[in-house]
Amino acid sequence: MIDFLILLLFLPVVGALLILFLPEHRQPWIRPIALATAASTLAYTVFLATQMDFTNPAVQLVAEYQWNERLGTYFSFGVDGLSYPLVALTNLLTLVAIAVSTQIKERIKAYYMLLLLLEAATMGVFITQGWALFYVFWELVLIPLFFLIDRWGGINRQRAALNFVLYTMGGSVFMLLGLLMLFDANPEHRFLFASIKRASAVIPAETQTLIFLGLMIGLGVKMPLFPLHGWLPLAHVEAPSPVSILLSGILLKMGAYGMIRSAEMLPAAAINLQDFMMALGMIGMLYGGLLAWRQSDLKKMIAYSSVSHMGVVMIGIAALNTNGLMGAAYQMVAHGLVAGALFMLIGLLYERTHTRDINDYGSLLRATPRFAVLVVLALVGGVGLPGTAGFIGELHALIGGFERWGWLVAALSLGMLITATYSLRTVKQLYTGPVNLGMRQVEDLHPLELAAGGVLVGGTLLLGLYPLPLLHLLHSSVQAIAAPFGG
Repeated sequence: MIDFLILLLFLPVVGALLILFLPEHRQPWIRPIALATAASTLAYTVFLATQMDFTNPAVQLVAEYQWNERLGTYFSFGVDGLSYPLVALTNLLTLVAIAVSTQIKERIKAYYMLLLLLEAATMGVFITQGWALFYVFWELVLIPLFFLIDRWGGINRQRAALNFVLYTMGGSVFMLLGLLMLFDANPEHRFLFASIKRASAVIPAETQTLIFLGLMIGLGVKMPLFPLHGWLPLAHVEAPSPVSILLSGILLKMGAYGMIRSAEMLPAAAINLQDFMMALGMIGMLYGGLLAWRQSDLKKMIAYSSVSHMGVVMIGIAALNTNGLMGAAYQMVAHGLVAGALFMLIGLLYERTHTRDINDYGSLLRATPRFAVLVVLALVGGVGLPGTAGFIGELHALIGGFERWGWLVAALSLGMLITATYSLRTVKQLYTGPVNLGMRQVEDLHPLELAAGGVLVGGTLLLGLYPLPLLHLLHSSVQAIAAPFGG
């Protein structure tokens, strides 16, 4: 029997090894090999969809091997309707990040190797079926990201990389303590998701709540939840733009995905902390939006907008019903596409103008019409207007929140208005007003850049105008997760 997921996990690793052992006189092959590896991984991911039955909420394509019997750990992999879209998003954004890495001229072998290893580690988080392996992959993601920021980032890259490591490792300590408590509380003494779900019936609610809080701190750092978001703006500003695509488009989803799995494993804790999670999500949504509104640095604006959008995801998760969880899952995919597109486009604009200050631009429409179309559509997607994927995600989160808390979730509408305000301001500053003579010679998007941006923006519009395929893909798994909560 073919272990489809193990093969998927090893494809980027094989690509990284090919680059590692490439002779010096074959240096021009590095980028084509990285592109071919990422494209092959994405194509294989699409093929895996044909091997799954998305009407079945069970974990599929399972591969399981015992790791350490005494510790109750296994190499256990599988996907369902919740994890598959995130695996596909990971591979799509990795391909886009590699495609737009044309400005990387130094230490290119190490750079592309680290991108591929980051792809493998991130996929591992989404396909593992046990907390021990989840934690291993969670920590492995930290290594390539640290070096990608520290070696290829901006002026304050070392401080940004160190901040990222300290925040993540600090949160991971609480996660590890929660997992050790979980192992001790589980009568089967295993870390497997299925084993913990069975044990949740006998683990006291108080113990579940303590464990969940430990996991929540660790997961909340990467999500990022207010007030654990301090590392994010600096990391985004200093990271190379292709790395920012992955950081915002994929890495934030790891925390949200882990939060959904935690609620599924520890239902009593999720119910006890439901209102607390909603409050954190609401604060993060409004606080992130207001900070984004105040920024003149375009990268910081997008970074804080990510805090706001992930607040919407947290509200959907906290609702613990089918509509809320569906909104959270859909919003994760929608935000991945929008944030990836915005960081790509703003990064490319920065490479041409050497400024991220919104006040330095003006009336770029004539000089860069292709930039203008994609940036405006990406910002519209961030607002969540009808016809974009964000609208579908936010609508489901709003309905799910209303079913749980009534009119209290009307604050979601305020968050959307704040997002619309800073998005319209960005469009105004970039493409209207007096012409900045220094910007008249800015180069427009090249064909490869246009194709990469078009895929992300086109995906946002496609999932907004025709949401049924993704809703169908998510529905069975989300319904199964919500069922114990009466969802």
